[in-house]
Amino acid sequence: MFRKILIANRGEIAVRIIRTCKELGIETVAIYSQADKAGLHVKLADEAVCVGPAKSTESYLNMKNILAAATTLGCDAIHPGFGFLSENATFARLVETCGIKFIGPSGDVIDKMGNKSAARKLMMDHDVPVVPGSDGSVHTVEEAREAAERIGYPVLIKASAGGGGRGMRRVYEPEELEKEFLAARTEAKSCFGDDDMYLEKLILCPKHIEFQIMADRFGNVVHLGERDCSIQRRNQKMIEEAPSTALTPELRDQMGQDAVRAARAAGYENAGTIEYVLDKDGNYYFIEMNTRIQVEHPITEMVTGIDLIKEQILIAAGKPLSFSQEDVVLRGHSIECRINAENPKENFRPCPGTVKGINIPGGMGVRIDTALYQGYQIPSSYDSMIAKVIVSGNNREEAISRMRRVLEELIIQGIETNIDLHYWILHSEEFVSGTFDTSFIENNLDKLVT
Repeated sequence: MFRKILIANRGEIAVRIIRTCKELGIETVAIYSQADKAGLHVKLADEAVCVGPAKSTESYLNMKNILAAATTLGCDAIHPGFGFLSENATFARLVETCGIKFIGPSGDVIDKMGNKSAARKLMMDHDVPVVPGSDGSVHTVEEAREAAERIGYPVLIKASAGGGGRGMRRVYEPEELEKEFLAARTEAKSCFGDDDMYLEKLILCPKHIEFQIMADRFGNVVHLGERDCSIQRRNQKMIEEAPSTALTPELRDQMGQDAVRAARAAGYENAGTIEYVLDKDGNYYFIEMNTRIQVEHPITEMVTGIDLIKEQILIAAGKPLSFSQEDVVLRGHSIECRINAENPKENFRPCPGTVKGINIPGGMGVRIDTALYQGYQIPSSYDSMIAKVIVSGNNREEAISRMRRVLEELIIQGIETNIDLHYWILHSEEFVSGTFDTSFIENNLDKLVT
């Protein structure tokens, strides 16, 4: 087992990892930027080191400084969390070169699955259904136009190295293509340093379904059921739940088997997520694989009882999976709401500031993952997510009622948040009936924020 792990991240996910490390008796090192000196993850870790100024490119993306901290402090593993360097193949290779274990897949696998167009081809070669799209990358407007005509409008322009909705544009008419292609490519270059693009058929109003997988170095690959991530704004998830109301047991088994086959095709090790879109006729298509732990991993933990961060660490330490596919049983229902420091009434404008007061709800089946505390100054330099509210119940109805109650109790004073928006979504007819899809926020935002 590892003696000391450096967490190459910040905020609630860094706190989450530190807590599991403490339970395993592993020492922790937190890294922080100058803007995060007072961060909760800094206070909870056994050691902490500043790796640069507030700007993420000079701190949380600064590979040289992070590796220097890890080697100087004698760390034998690095956990990247999600975001930042978690899907950076170069970083994963550099970590291993330094004689430190990267808690995640190898750099080669990250490369293989991180490039969305290459991952599509791999899935096609292994009979995993994919959304109709371009044959590999498209490099020019002319190539994009040819691919779009062949696929048929509407199409979705996507960055091969993309994620989190960045570098993605919907195109409904040929006249829109050039403008949106160039805009997506520019955004991809800015966000990922890579402007390689590809096109897919835009599946209108689908469900966004993802399967959690875990794989060890001994060839054991297991899926832990699905998460429904269809409540989104700007292609970024807001509310997730497990299991999905859209899946029958037979469809769940089929999609799960394809997720396992996809992971095997990639030669995958550690935690990963296979993402699908599901159309209204029950057809599903692979869209990408996230080669890291997901923001929404807690709802899978709530319905399976399996600590995914612990499993990540054990797998990286060379241990076999502690469970088999037969051991995975989904019990009850779980929902997660991402709480952001933002104003939905002003086009989701970020609202950093000082937390002047806070009340964290509790009770049976309630879990709050956050790095907030009274007096904490939320920096303006990073993602606006400040907490994850997770509940579980014996069934979906109970989970919804519990989440409503928790959102009523949750108080974060001093800043604007999207708590009220979550509350109204939880009362909407579409959410309660489970008939929502990825277009829900776009179609209902005006009435939700009034």
